[in-house]
Amino acid sequence: MLARLSIRDVVLIDQLDLEFSTGLTILTGETGAGKSILLDSLSLALGARGDGGLVRHGQTQGQVIAVFELPPGHAAHALLEGQDIEIGDQLILRRVQLADGRTRAYVNDQSVSVQALRALASSLVEIHGQHDERALTDPAIHRALVDSYGGLDGQAKATQEAYAALRDAERALESERARVAAAEAEADFARHAHEELTKLAVQPGEEEELAARRQAMMQGEKVAADIREARDHLSGDAAILPMLLSVSRRLQRRMPQAPSLIEPSVKALDEAIEALEGATRAVEDALDACAYDPQALERCEERLFTLRAMSRKHGAPIDNLPALAQKYADDLAALDAGRDEVVRLEAEVGRTREAYRAAARALSAARGQSARELEKAVTAELPPLKLERAQFRVELKSDEGLAAPSGWDRAEFLVRTNPGSRPGPLMKVASGGELSRFLLAIKVCLAERGTAPTLVFDEIDAGVGGAVADAMGHRLARLAARAQVLAVTHAPQVAARARSHYRISKSDVGEGERVVTSVARLQSDERREEIARMLAGAQITREARAAAKSLIEKAG
Repeated sequence: MLARLSIRDVVLIDQLDLEFSTGLTILTGETGAGKSILLDSLSLALGARGDGGLVRHGQTQGQVIAVFELPPGHAAHALLEGQDIEIGDQLILRRVQLADGRTRAYVNDQSVSVQALRALASSLVEIHGQHDERALTDPAIHRALVDSYGGLDGQAKATQEAYAALRDAERALESERARVAAAEAEADFARHAHEELTKLAVQPGEEEELAARRQAMMQGEKVAADIREARDHLSGDAAILPMLLSVSRRLQRRMPQAPSLIEPSVKALDEAIEALEGATRAVEDALDACAYDPQALERCEERLFTLRAMSRKHGAPIDNLPALAQKYADDLAALDAGRDEVVRLEAEVGRTREAYRAAARALSAARGQSARELEKAVTAELPPLKLERAQFRVELKSDEGLAAPSGWDRAEFLVRTNPGSRPGPLMKVASGGELSRFLLAIKVCLAERGTAPTLVFDEIDAGVGGAVADAMGHRLARLAARAQVLAVTHAPQVAARARSHYRISKSDVGEGERVVTSVARLQSDERREEIARMLAGAQITREARAAAKSLIEKAG
């Protein structure tokens, strides 16, 4: 429950420290006294949107501290788990509002984000304001209210998770189908390319080897004629070598006649002959080396041209063509695997769709039960509110074709004010006075099923009085038996049922230079006087005091 509220420098509040207890706490005061400032301050501590205009004039910042006492096992423990925030029996929410519009949020003096503060506060306090009417008459939120009343948050979350799993599976299937379709479109080319590249069977370094061989054969063709001519001069009919051999033999025959004269010449001729024979052998070897098969050159050139054409076709170096062939093989294998994956994902979509349908079907059935219970509860609240002949109905429509994270149900609150008439939407059927009473009955029923330990009602009795206000006070007191209830009210019938009563007022300070709001806890005589004021207005009469005493005694 909310144990303490401390406010510093917020609008008309200089310094305010309030302590609260269990049961029904009533806050009253004249219009403009600052009741809304008090609730705005509490809302700020609970994570509401900040506004630099909340800071009291002349100050750089304002601050609100809300201290809560937690019951055992409260959800706050789970929400704060893993955030390095120490939490015991008390939880201190602190919000600092800077004049420039920025805010800072703290939980037990540990800095947190406003989103984290807001999520935590939602488990601590529920605020029902006088402007809830627009929300309660909006069919867009009626389904959520049915869920809240039936305690269906767990089932709603399970349905949402099942829907998310279904959408994930559908997206995965969609993506895989698109990938397979794209691969199918390229499959014929990949198959053909793989076949021709595999058939081509490029060997490592083959291009360089073929180019070198082709170059050698082409160069050999050019020099072969000169080599043959050289061979003819060395060993042909007009060759010089036979002539030298003949000259050498003649001189050798003459050597006995003049050895000293002929021997050097013979020796020189022998050396020349030997050199020419070596040259002849070298020329013969060169001629053999440059000999080539024109068909071999043609085959070499065709292979080289084929490799280079395939390189251009696939936009890859020749040495990379084997890897490209493997890539096409991998693509074809991936296509086969993709087809298998599509089959698997289709089964997964079927499974998740059935899981979603089961969750949505169970949620729909639970909503039907919750709707009937809410109908009965609200209808039971109508007679004391002088709507004996009226009826409240929750129209629940289901369409399995409208799958959504929240299921496939639509809910709308309908009312009938007179027997025999057709139920219709709240805003269209109920008059102004009837509408406020219908909404009050709905608020009370929803609050009774609320999970927060503290309930705040901000002037939800606006526009009602007499027996209706008395019935409302009775219901707030009934709620206060199971939760802490804080209510801002103008109805004396409601105020008379308070366990704790605070009066909010404003006064001049500093010789009228400024106005401040203050809050005082009223004792029994002060309570009676405040309720008498609420009954009589500015001039409190003896009759008003007696009526106030009677109201308090009746409520007690």
